[in-house]
Amino acid sequence: MKNLTRMTRLEVIVPARDAPAIRELISSAGATGYTSVSGVSGIGHHGPHSGALLFNEYDTLTMLITVLPEDRAEALIDAVRELLSMSSGVMFVADTYVSRPEYFQ
Repeated sequence: MKNLTRMTRLEVIVPARDAPAIRELISSAGATGYTSVSGVSGIGHHGPHSGALLFNEYDTLTMLITVLPEDRAEALIDAVRELLSMSSGVMFVADTYVSRPEYFQ
């Protein structure tokens, strides 16, 4: 792709109570930032998940999205997989292309 730089994009969907641990992993991996979306809803292996706040913000799902250079992605992927082996959640990993790579260095 013309004038774009290839990077790795991670999307992690976890219960809101686990989001701080994912944020810490993202920071520890050297990512320069992330986007956090609260109140995520959908249907998974355990049935529907509502995006509505029931009693507090910890009863919902949160999606965290980050983009980082490929050479830093593997350690983050391994760390997130380890965390998800002990709790619920999903991770999606994809190649992506960015127009301003200096934002992610």
